Amino acid sequence: MVVVNYASAGLLQRNLVMVEREARTIDQDALVIVVDNWSGADERRAAREVAAAHGWLLIEPESNSGFGGGVNIGVTRALAEGATDVLVINPDAHIDRESLRRLAATTAASRTTLASPVISDSDGRTWFAGIDLLLDDGTMRARRKRVDGDTQPFEPWLSGACLWITREVWELTGGFDDDYFLYWEDVDFSRRVVSAGGALALVEDASAVHDEGGTQRAEPEVSRAKSEGYYYYNIRNRMLFAVRHLDDAAVQRWRRSIPRTAREVILRGGRRQLIQSAAPIRAYLRGVREARRIARTQGTDQKGRKWS
Repeated sequence: MVVVNYASAGLLQRNLVMVEREARTIDQDALVIVVDNWSGADERRAAREVAAAHGWLLIEPESNSGFGGGVNIGVTRALAEGATDVLVINPDAHIDRESLRRLAATTAASRTTLASPVISDSDGRTWFAGIDLLLDDGTMRARRKRVDGDTQPFEPWLSGACLWITREVWELTGGFDDDYFLYWEDVDFSRRVVSAGGALALVEDASAVHDEGGTQRAEPEVSRAKSEGYYYYNIRNRMLFAVRHLDDAAVQRWRRSIPRTAREVILRGGRRQLIQSAAPIRAYLRGVREARRIARTQGTDQKGRKWS
């Protein structure tokens, strides 16, 4: 299994220990790889200590390679060590052995299938049960909100918080696109799996728990606020996905809706944050500016292009 860590050594101790225990009931020789994206000397030291205590393989990039970049480093190493299947899971998530068996069984039956469990938060509320990307404007819709007769074009995707990836899926796609850095890389990966002839499977009888921001739940309005990076990359990467994958007409539609969709991203964190910090507004301005810049590249060759 592969976990990308960023300033989360405490979460590794709390969650990854449980996941490893469950995984070893299926494969006693399961390899645990932690990719510790650089966040500071103290955090690197803490990651080394917890990895050494549990016999995990720690990979230490000299910089922060982002989520997709970290996954690429970890999965590439796992496959080089002989793995045929890799569980990618967030440090703030855990999963039980029966769910792992169901993910493994799903992909054993179809080796070019990317699989994900249903994911809940620690209070039992559904956090992820399939999401559709609406291609008209680049907004999202929960899978459960599909209705018969709806003609909106959409593409489903699976969350990178917990993915079961086979060697065959990895070879089909070449891994994650690390230009996204954070957010939307799982949307992009899901699309490329399908485009390459693979399939997506939401395994509804498999479940994981994602305890995102669990320590802040005592103040619900405060806990809704997201990081500046969350806002910026969600605004920016929507347009990066568009120019990577959509035709000119769709890119123009998405470009026209940048301000509206950017506001929707900011308001995921609630309104109180707007009077408590300048970070959401700063992220909005940066994200909109960068999204518009990316949109202007429409029609150029995107292969191999790098983004700041």
